[in-house]
Amino acid sequence: MRLLIKNGRVIDPASGTDETLDILIADGKIVSVEARIEGADAPTIDASRLVVAPGFIDMHTHVREPGHEKKEDISSASRAAAKGGFTTICAMPNTNPVNDSRRVTEYIIAESRKRAIINILPIAAITKGLDGEELTDMADLAAAGAVAFSDDGRGVQNSRIMKQALDQAKRLNALVIDHCEDSSLSQGGVMNEGPTSFLLGLPGMPAAAEDIMVSRDIILAGAAGARVHIAHLSTRGAVDLVREAKRRKIQVTAEVTPHHLVLSESALEKRDPNLKVNPPVRSAEDVRALHEAIKEGVVDAFATDHAPHSPEQKEVGFAQALFGIDGLETAVSLLLDRLVSRQVIPLMRLVEMFSTRPAQILGLRGKGRISSGADADLTILNLHQEVTVDVRSLVSKSRNNPFDGWKLKGVPQMTIRGGRVVYPFNYSTQT
Repeated sequence: MRLLIKNGRVIDPASGTDETLDILIADGKIVSVEARIEGADAPTIDASRLVVAPGFIDMHTHVREPGHEKKEDISSASRAAAKGGFTTICAMPNTNPVNDSRRVTEYIIAESRKRAIINILPIAAITKGLDGEELTDMADLAAAGAVAFSDDGRGVQNSRIMKQALDQAKRLNALVIDHCEDSSLSQGGVMNEGPTSFLLGLPGMPAAAEDIMVSRDIILAGAAGARVHIAHLSTRGAVDLVREAKRRKIQVTAEVTPHHLVLSESALEKRDPNLKVNPPVRSAEDVRALHEAIKEGVVDAFATDHAPHSPEQKEVGFAQALFGIDGLETAVSLLLDRLVSRQVIPLMRLVEMFSTRPAQILGLRGKGRISSGADADLTILNLHQEVTVDVRSLVSKSRNNPFDGWKLKGVPQMTIRGGRVVYPFNYSTQT
């Protein structure tokens, strides 16, 4: 299998490259990246006026299989990811059964190889059943193929258990990803605690619930010498804590979602259940702090926190609806439009946060770069094309996306995984 991509604007943060180049691919790997490649005798893609980036990686996806296939499954999640420009996604463990055993980890890997058109990597649970009481066999799960550990959705409430997890992660050189929420403070809340929650008469989730747990994790990671990754950062206080921890050389990284960057609590005045997420969208001040954090490099990665739900779980009124946004197919366009087109961050930084840094954090050798010998996982962007979000056109099984009707500039035009074009679907290259 050979493929030649010609005349693309190659953006590679790993090498600092931003120039028009050709890329030759063979047997799933990048063979050469040169100003001009002739006589390759390979099917050719003309990428003139397009951006060619290392394949985008989502560190935080709820694939829902096994157990909740009505909402999403391995096949549909992989197709939604490919359409959204992602070549790799990481599957969170809150499935049924929970991914807390070798059997479930191996099931996800085996079924993904059979049915997924992109790479799906399992994240295993920190505690058995996500109950926060007893550690999983992290060594066995890592050996089975888990790329990280998380109790996402609940977070580890017990500090002793979290310390044990980080101590074990240190021994395994594993990554712990934590949903930072003190549930004793946020329990019963449905949105950010602030003026809007007061206006609407809805119970709030205070920013302090996140800040306390981010602080705890930083302290414990520093003591253990372990790596901790803060999921879906959302508050100014948490940003300040991560900034200071990095200054002190503690091994902490963090991600932020598109919805926390483009929405604030005022949007919830419409009581749209599709805007109900955890952590909640915060104040305008928090949003500004997140923007500054991505410009400074305090936040390392973008992640979708793709959380598909069925209509009957969302269309029940705001207070009763489940938390979560179906976000794989709109994430890249949202941030191209709201961050790159509006010059909040340069394109190089966006690519770094969608690809290079996630690959580095997860230790994915061969990914996140465009160079000879790297995996031929590529995301091709059209910065000029405009799109209007239409939730009816989503390939995900679910439709709980709050951006219906938004007009955005910039789209993922092509997704290549292992040298094969996986989006557009049924694409045929020409020699």
